[in-house]
Amino acid sequence: MRKEDRTVPIPAPPAAFLEPDVSVLIPCLDEAATIGEAIDKARAALLDLGLTGEIIVADNGSSDGSVEIASQRGVRVVRVQERGYGNALRHGARAARGRVLVMGDADDTYDFGEMGRFIEGLDKGADFVMGTRLGPGRIMPGANPWLNRKVGTPALTFALNRLFGLRISDVNCGLRAIVRDKFDALDLRSTGMEFASEMLIKAAVMRLRITEVPVTLHPDRRMGGRSHLRRWRDGWRHLEFMLLHAPDQMLFLPGLVLLIAALVLLLPVSAGPTQILGRSFDFHFLILGGALALIGLQGVVGALLVRDVADRVLRPNRLLSSLSDWLTLGRGLALGGLLLLSGFLMDAVVLVRWVQGSFGSLNEPRLSALGLLIMTVGAEVAICAFLHAAMKKHA
Repeated sequence: MRKEDRTVPIPAPPAAFLEPDVSVLIPCLDEAATIGEAIDKARAALLDLGLTGEIIVADNGSSDGSVEIASQRGVRVVRVQERGYGNALRHGARAARGRVLVMGDADDTYDFGEMGRFIEGLDKGADFVMGTRLGPGRIMPGANPWLNRKVGTPALTFALNRLFGLRISDVNCGLRAIVRDKFDALDLRSTGMEFASEMLIKAAVMRLRITEVPVTLHPDRRMGGRSHLRRWRDGWRHLEFMLLHAPDQMLFLPGLVLLIAALVLLLPVSAGPTQILGRSFDFHFLILGGALALIGLQGVVGALLVRDVADRVLRPNRLLSSLSDWLTLGRGLALGGLLLLSGFLMDAVVLVRWVQGSFGSLNEPRLSALGLLIMTVGAEVAICAFLHAAMKKHA
């Protein structure tokens, strides 16, 4: 007789291994006075919303009992040895299992009870939901210094919007939510407070759907109310990160403008004095135009080289991409060599005339300056082509 086939039922995986809806990430450094309340509010919000979730406290080296308080409440604690807001969130996210990541501070200045607005924004199709403390959000009395509220945050927000084409109102809001796979794709690397700006910049480059929801910022209730934020240091780190990721606006466009201005100054006086609107212009404009041309060329070259090492995290630029494809090592060396030779021949003419004049007065400032300028531009082009090719080869 043939034995009956017996199928052994596979038990359902335990709840601990199921993928939760939401992972709440709370970076923590000596927040014993508030961490317990922040956890309780996050847990209550998940229950009210009917979501499965987990709460992860990414501890950055607390020594005041914060870890013990978090552990007593049954949440996961991830020990992060490397100090910094960005390090804490990156390591916390690495340990998270939720389909959505909600990030908020441990100081209870943001209310996790407002989490529903973020989940609703994601449900409506957003990839990344930012909170805003500015209207229609609220900043409670004593919750944010005047200088931060009226100068620092508006200035950084304006810079980020202008440089990266966003339309957000509060770049520094610490309560935010993002779809997990989108977060992973951002490949965030910042270690400090500039992590917040990096998220937005890379989200803009990847064209994520970003929306804002209002939140309320409450006063800091920690002993002494001492924030981990260092106004000038962290503000500069935010701005520095933005500028380094905007080579088009900081280098390429100014460089292009200067090159055009240089041609306007150079061309009329390159062959001799010129009368414009009844006024005489001579080789002085040649010298000024030459200086502008060299500075402008540095800007264009700088933007090209930055893109060689960071193109993946920069906004597309068709003109620079076309230039990058065209400028091979061979073409760059050929063009640079041609310019060098042309400039050398112009200066050689000046030298010959000087010798023929028995080493007398040298009255060739225009041709001398033009030759030196063309030689310098040729050298710049050749060096740029070499660096460009090397960076692309090893990128």
